[in-house]
Amino acid sequence: MSTTTEAKITPLVYVAIIVTILAWASAFIVIRGTGVHFSGGALALGRLAVGALLLGIVVAIGRRWVWPNRIEWLQLIGFGVLWFGAYNVALNIAEHTLDAGTTAMIVNLGPLLIAIGAAVFLREGLTTWLAVGAAVAFIGVILIGVSSGSTSWGDPGVFWALVAAFTYAAGVLLQKPTLRRLPNAQVTFMGAAIGLIVCLPFTGELLRDLQDAPASAVLGMVYLGAVPTALAFSTWAYALSRVPAGQLGISTYVVPPLAIIMGLIVFGEVPAPLAILGGAVCLIGVALSRRGSRVAARRASVSDRGKTVAE
Repeated sequence: MSTTTEAKITPLVYVAIIVTILAWASAFIVIRGTGVHFSGGALALGRLAVGALLLGIVVAIGRRWVWPNRIEWLQLIGFGVLWFGAYNVALNIAEHTLDAGTTAMIVNLGPLLIAIGAAVFLREGLTTWLAVGAAVAFIGVILIGVSSGSTSWGDPGVFWALVAAFTYAAGVLLQKPTLRRLPNAQVTFMGAAIGLIVCLPFTGELLRDLQDAPASAVLGMVYLGAVPTALAFSTWAYALSRVPAGQLGISTYVVPPLAIIMGLIVFGEVPAPLAILGGAVCLIGVALSRRGSRVAARRASVSDRGKTVAE
């Protein structure tokens, strides 16, 4: 196993990660409340229409545009189709039949896939503590899923949640290389725009659902486009451009316990004791995954002081 040093995370990157996690956790709750009024494809299309519009405004104001080369175009297309398009549709369909806890458990196979994929395809290395933290956090996610009470693994929602997990991981691995040269805002906007184009076949379903959906559901769709999409994908891109994909992916294990807490606040659902335990285990796993970088930072600090004294 590689002992590659993890990146040092600055306070601003921490803020970006926190915003991303909170926004994505809220998405599970809003999708559950809004999704009953829209088909999976229609909700994805409406969300991406709002998100792409807002991200386009940000790019226009920033006036920073770097023309992608051929490889970057292929990566961007894959990123947009898989994560913005396929992931959103699959997640929406999954939550039509699965509860939030089970959905979060299955979707959070993604960070493990990202950590492995980043080590294999992006050559980031898989540190011992990152692997340990990922395993511990995943156990926490399993506990949350088991506590949710859904044991029907023959449910078609399980298949769609697995599709969401794999497209999420593949999207991150394709996005990461594009951020080396292209502006964060541009990459995020292009991903949303490509996902929007992919979802255009659902236009008829969206128009039909909008006629019957209550105002609260429409506002929920707008929220999904503005916050978990436009805002959170922007903060995610900022963090991803500065942190290894595997290391950053593990941080999203905090999303399931946060979704449980938000479910309690919004729907009055009292988390089962096992869910609370699972949330604690998730947080421990994330802390363990960061241990390697903290140790490396202390060693670097000691080394720098030693060099200063020697000089």
